[in-house]
Amino acid sequence: MTEQPSPRRRPSAAPTAPAAAPVAPPADKLNPGAFKRAPAPRHQEPWSRFNETGLVPPFTESTDRLMHAMQGKLTAGLSPASLLLSYLDWAVHLGNSAGKLSEVGQNILSKSVRFALWARHAAQDPNAEPFIEPLPQDTRFSGEAWKSYPFNVIYQSFLLSEQWWHYATTDVRGVSRHHQDVVSFTARQLLDMVSPSNNPLTNPEVLKTTWEQGGLNLWRGAMKWAEDLEASLSGRPAKVSEEYRVGETIACSPGKVVFRNRLIELIQYAPATETVQAEPILIVPAWIMKYYILDLSPHNSMVKFLVERGFTVFMISWRNPGREERDFSMEDYMRFGVIDSLNAITAITGGGKIHTCGYCLGGTLLSIAAATLARDGDDRIKSMTLLAAQTDFEEAGEIMLFIDESQVTFLEDMMWDQGYLDTRQMSGAFQLLRSNDLIWSRMLKEYVLGEPEFMNDLMAWNADTTRMPYRMHSEYLRYLFLDNDLSKGRYQVDGRAIALSDIRADICAVGTTKDHIAPWKSVFKIHILTDSDVTFILTGGGHNAGIVSEPGHKHRSYQIGTHHDLDRYVDPDTWAQQTPRHEGSWWLAWAAWLEERCDGRTAPPPLGKREAGYPPLAEAPGEYVLQS
Repeated sequence: MTEQPSPRRRPSAAPTAPAAAPVAPPADKLNPGAFKRAPAPRHQEPWSRFNETGLVPPFTESTDRLMHAMQGKLTAGLSPASLLLSYLDWAVHLGNSAGKLSEVGQNILSKSVRFALWARHAAQDPNAEPFIEPLPQDTRFSGEAWKSYPFNVIYQSFLLSEQWWHYATTDVRGVSRHHQDVVSFTARQLLDMVSPSNNPLTNPEVLKTTWEQGGLNLWRGAMKWAEDLEASLSGRPAKVSEEYRVGETIACSPGKVVFRNRLIELIQYAPATETVQAEPILIVPAWIMKYYILDLSPHNSMVKFLVERGFTVFMISWRNPGREERDFSMEDYMRFGVIDSLNAITAITGGGKIHTCGYCLGGTLLSIAAATLARDGDDRIKSMTLLAAQTDFEEAGEIMLFIDESQVTFLEDMMWDQGYLDTRQMSGAFQLLRSNDLIWSRMLKEYVLGEPEFMNDLMAWNADTTRMPYRMHSEYLRYLFLDNDLSKGRYQVDGRAIALSDIRADICAVGTTKDHIAPWKSVFKIHILTDSDVTFILTGGGHNAGIVSEPGHKHRSYQIGTHHDLDRYVDPDTWAQQTPRHEGSWWLAWAAWLEERCDGRTAPPPLGKREAGYPPLAEAPGEYVLQS
């Protein structure tokens, strides 16, 4: 029996999707009546304190929230209480574990003696084998200069310190898994700060460059640092190369905006073939960044690839929310994003089935919408593709280091103060997960070595920031990450629970091997959450680069396998061992999978349909993508 949620967990009730397609507002203004939000819930969730009912939080709570919001500006959005609780849990249990302390002490003593002997040998033999091999992903000390004395001893002693701290912060009996992970992670971050690679006096590559350039590298780095500091203090966005301009060189696939409400613009792309597949595709991108990661440069645009294969492609472009959108909910995003788009596509194409594709958070939202439609007897969705999208958040990767009750409450108070969470506050956590690559190596390269930053279209997209509205992000963190309601059958839409097992459309799920945001084994769990046929594709790369994997991209490979509804379950590790690997882009395999599920070809539909209430409003990429 499905567990019934407590009233505390219930999202707000959003209005039922209209039976008839809504009339699109004029291009120059929005029709307020076309976007009627549901009233906020009466229960005491954090986002219900300021709403249409006029509820105002008590003075004491407002004071606490304001204090937390001010603290968040100094801590990059990290909760001091969460860090302190983790530290105390570890410190108390370690202090009460005489055996563990003795073992750590013996380890330090024995390895120190062995290291001293190795250091003596390394001082005399430049070809001495390293005392500790760096991890495969740690390339900080891979240069030839690090093999010479004394730098080989310096970096090896640092790796030894890292090893000691890892041993001391893990496998302490009694410490909760979450607190152990936080303490171990924090120790790594503190050690990375003092890495010899980050110190110009202990980095041989920096010393060599500074000598050869007469210190000009330090001058260029200082100028770059001053420029970035000025931009940060003034709140200006980071400079992006003029080579990448939205609507001109990136996000430039031709098309029309055929629908607009207060939350989205729906883009319909122009056909590139004389006939098209009978069913169109709706792509639901994540709103944590701009949509055009799937329409970058012409050579790596997924939109262009699909259109040239004969698909009619629709794309949601999300509005960049501000303070006035603070009370938009997850249900609003589903209703006025996914459902309104499906209604528009149905009207423009004349009805029939629709293929759908969701990326990251957009894929999670698409899953919620598909389960809702299935529950309500709406079978318009013919297939569902999930790109690096999770539906079970129990093992959601290292991002869970920043998700607990204390941290979520802290973030809620930050968003309560300003009405949204901006990219600078979000990016801090993601950068810490890969601090060596995204923080320290970048600072070393730009501020010390004085090398100009290399820019490509993916990096330009990454610099095009967005915000997350207060209520939606709070619901997202609580219902999905913290409580995992979607996978447990507790998530509610319109006051009733939905179940992913109601989805009967064929599913294609794509995971990437180096994804630290949506680990592929977490994405793989869609197999045990639905009763549909699931085709799983595992491709190389990370959360973004693994998805943007166009045909012709070098060093790309993928695995693909289909699990039918009545097949026995295969765990992800066994699946990876048994499934053959194919060279090339997974896009080609996915396109073939879609084509197998299409009912022939037909003449292209019009770009918009004025008589159905969806006249073309603007040229792609529209207005919302240009909002800063």
